[in-house]
Amino acid sequence: MASLKYLKNSRLVRGSDPFSIQSGKFKDGILQPVYRSPWSEDVFISDNNEKETVGNSFNSTKLTFFSVMLFLALCVLLSRAAWLQIVKGDYYSSMAEGNRIRIERIAPMRGVIYDRNKNALVRNKANFMLYVVPADLPKKKEQFDDLVKEIKNILGDEVASRIETGIKTVDMASLDAYQPLFIDDNIDYEKAMLLDLKSRYWPGVELSNRSNRDYLYTGVDLKFQNEDDAEVKKLFSLSHLMGYTGKINNDELIKFGDEYLPIDYIGKMGIEYFWENELKGVSGKKQIEVDALGNEKKIIGEKLAVDGHNLVLSLDVNFQLKLEEILQKHLDKLKLKRASAVVMDPNNGEIVAMVSLPAYNNNMFSRGITPGEYSVLINNPDKPLVNHVISGQYPSGSVIKPVMAVAALEEGVITEDTYFISDGGIRIGQWFFPDWRAGGHGRTDVKKAIADSVNTFFYYIGGGFEQFQGLGVERIVNYFAMFGLGSQLGIDLAGETSGLIPSPVWKEKTKNEPWYVGDTYHMSIGQGDVLVTPLQVASFTSVFANGGKLFRPHLIKYVLDSKDNLMSEVDASPVRENFLDDYNLKIVRDGMRQTVTNGSARSMQSAPVTIAGKTGTAQWSSEKQNHAWFSGFAPFDKPELVITILIEEGGEGSSVAVPIANEALSWYFGEYKKTNQK
Repeated sequence: MASLKYLKNSRLVRGSDPFSIQSGKFKDGILQPVYRSPWSEDVFISDNNEKETVGNSFNSTKLTFFSVMLFLALCVLLSRAAWLQIVKGDYYSSMAEGNRIRIERIAPMRGVIYDRNKNALVRNKANFMLYVVPADLPKKKEQFDDLVKEIKNILGDEVASRIETGIKTVDMASLDAYQPLFIDDNIDYEKAMLLDLKSRYWPGVELSNRSNRDYLYTGVDLKFQNEDDAEVKKLFSLSHLMGYTGKINNDELIKFGDEYLPIDYIGKMGIEYFWENELKGVSGKKQIEVDALGNEKKIIGEKLAVDGHNLVLSLDVNFQLKLEEILQKHLDKLKLKRASAVVMDPNNGEIVAMVSLPAYNNNMFSRGITPGEYSVLINNPDKPLVNHVISGQYPSGSVIKPVMAVAALEEGVITEDTYFISDGGIRIGQWFFPDWRAGGHGRTDVKKAIADSVNTFFYYIGGGFEQFQGLGVERIVNYFAMFGLGSQLGIDLAGETSGLIPSPVWKEKTKNEPWYVGDTYHMSIGQGDVLVTPLQVASFTSVFANGGKLFRPHLIKYVLDSKDNLMSEVDASPVRENFLDDYNLKIVRDGMRQTVTNGSARSMQSAPVTIAGKTGTAQWSSEKQNHAWFSGFAPFDKPELVITILIEEGGEGSSVAVPIANEALSWYFGEYKKTNQK
């Protein structure tokens, strides 16, 4: 069979010989065809004499290329799987779990602040806050728009727009989408109740009943039990001490990390800021299962919050109120706006009262101050937001003269009996340095120099004159530093300034000028570039009152737990002591007492206790009135209080500041102490 043969509609049957092909069966020597069904295909068969070679129609180069591509694709898939499963496994597991299990923080109650007599100065009140959880909000635009519209109908356009604006800042593919996003707070009760009912059916919308601060003053009845029965007044001068809380901002969130949420409030100023860690408490945690709307279904686990610590201040709020009242009355009479007053216990550094006028209502910040309200405060030229007692810097004037006097005594520059003749001032070449009294004060020793504030005496002991050798600028600077001048005293309030004690190095660097003896003269009477705070003046006055100890001024007496159990007491150890001779201190104290008996503060003899002190009149402008100072202590023999008064642009200290201090001390040691002793 040399030619190809076609067997149509026949079935091929292979025999035992793999090279033979049978197309049917033989019968009687004749091949009988075997027919197959009509659907069978024709089969091509070659005979044994012709061989057919089947060529390879697939290119091996292409096979290699496709193999490499397949391998790379598998590598990419495996790498991606490893990234998702291993590297980012916890992250996506948390996201998935977050769809069902949530960790909610339990906010603690912020600590209460009391005055020294346990009168509450602030309370926590209910604050309805609305926030959203972006991950739970409706994904469909129509549903989201409907939700925003309903909120808008209740709270207004501005609040509703915060949702849309806030959502744009959130990465919805991250865990940040599960963080609460603040929308509004201080919501009226009626609106809050309506939101509470509706929010149960709004996915991602939460109404929280958190606490907010309400700053108050408990009235003159110190023994009240029920707050509703007490006279409650706002005392604005407390705002500088208490400060306020406000909603945490982004910078604070970054700084304090996981301790706070974006909807939290944090201390911003005053005690609220300085003692934030003690007041805020420790948050609890609650693990809950939520439904598709983000609503809590059941609690899986819970760790209770620990409420913040309570603080007891050294402040006597009733004295604070009276001091503010007296200051404001005199300011109104003088048609002035700015004044500072501080009262200290010289035996331990406790602040008993601190008033800075003008002041502001810190409840405006607590409830959320409006841009208009804030603009009025920030643009007020009298700076009501500034606590001038610790942040204001002023030339000291003559109130610094007791420090100069004790420095000269300590260094042997003078003795108790040293005297100079004051004839109106001293002249150095073309420069004349005057006394405040024309014609001078005559023969003057150290006690009279303090009592009558004789400038000539302090020119001598400071810069020297002719053959007399004074302290000189270096020793003056050293003694000022010993009394805490030129540096912060460390009071437990933010914003304290250092003041300024000039020196030759400072002047050369700042003004590019040499130091002259005239600079030393000015420094010796608290003028020139000398700057102090009212708190610093009260602090160095305390050194003379208590016999030579410098304390750190402080406002906190005790730290209590949330149940008012004592936890700790503030350390009241002196910062510096035994750095002055007792007899030299006595000389200066006698001079300060002489200020009241026959010096520039004689009007204080009407007080029910003996008072010692020093007046001051500080020049600071050629066009405006001088600042009026008084700083003193009482009772003279056993001091309980130091009081420092500054009336900005008040004029003479003896005629303006002295009457205010006298009235305050007379009230405290008279009417007030008698009432408390009963």
